[in-house]
Amino acid sequence: MNRREFLGRGAAAGAAALNAFPYRLFAGAKKQAGDRVSLGPAGVAVTRLAMGTGTNGVGGSSNQTRKLGIAGLGDMLRAGYDQGVTFWDSADQYGTHPHLKEALRRVPREKVAILTKTHASTEREMRADLDRFRRELGTDYLDVLLLHCMMDADWPQRKKGAMDVISEAREKGIVKTHGVSCHTLEALKTAARTPWVQVDLARINPSGVAMDGKPDAVLPVLRQMKAAGKGIIGMKILGAGRLRNRADECLQYALSLDCVDCFTIGAENREELAGLVKKIEAASTRG
Repeated sequence: MNRREFLGRGAAAGAAALNAFPYRLFAGAKKQAGDRVSLGPAGVAVTRLAMGTGTNGVGGSSNQTRKLGIAGLGDMLRAGYDQGVTFWDSADQYGTHPHLKEALRRVPREKVAILTKTHASTEREMRADLDRFRRELGTDYLDVLLLHCMMDADWPQRKKGAMDVISEAREKGIVKTHGVSCHTLEALKTAARTPWVQVDLARINPSGVAMDGKPDAVLPVLRQMKAAGKGIIGMKILGAGRLRNRADECLQYALSLDCVDCFTIGAENREELAGLVKKIEAASTRG
C-alpha cells in the first residue's frame, strides 16, 4: 500500500492511522514550523504553522485570552516570532485583536501575516468590520480575511454583500487575500467551486474528529481546491484537542498532505508552543 492509497481509505484508514500508524508511508523531506509558504493565487507569504488564538473561542474570548490575557498572549505571539513562526490566526469571535495589537508593538508589521475572520453578511456590516478590525489590530491592512464558519451550501448568496466589500478591499490593498472557513461538507464543496474563494480554512486530521466528514470525503474536495489554485490552511489538526495524545501521528499526517499548504494550532502557553515547533520538524521525517 502506498501513501496515496492509505490517504484514500477514509474512516477505516483514519482509525488505523491512530491505532497502528504506518509512519513509513508518511515520512518525507524535513519540514519546519517556520518554513515560508506561498498561500493561494495572491502568493501571500505565511509560515507552515499558524499560531491559533481561538481554542474554544466564542463570545469574544478563548482559552488563550482567558488564561493569558493581553500581555501574556502578546508575549506568546512574540515568542513564536522569535522561533520563526510569523503567521497569526485570529478572529472577531475570539476577541484576540487587542492581543495581536499588543504583540505588534514589538514586532515589525511587515514581518508577520495576520489572518482574521468575520461573521458579516451585508455590505454595511462588512464595511464596519473592516474599519473596526484594523483599528483593533493596529494595522492598515489584513493579510488574510475569511468569512467565518460557513455551514450552508448557499453561503455565497447569503454573504454576497460582505464578499463584494472584501473584493473591493483587496483591489485597494486593504486585504491581500480572502476566503472562508467551513464547518460542513456541503459548505466546503461550495467553496471548492466558488472562484471568489482564494483561501479555505478546512478541518483535517487522520481520524475525522471534529471534521466536516471523514477523510475520504474531505480530501477529494481539498484536492479539487488545490487544483484550482486555492490556498488551503488546515485546522483541527489535533481534533480540537481530542487527539492531543497522538500529536506525532496527526502532525505527520498533516505534513504529508499535498493539498494542505499550512495549518493552524492553538498553543495555550509558551512551553506548548515550543513543543509544537520541535514536534513538527521531528514528525516530518519520522519513518
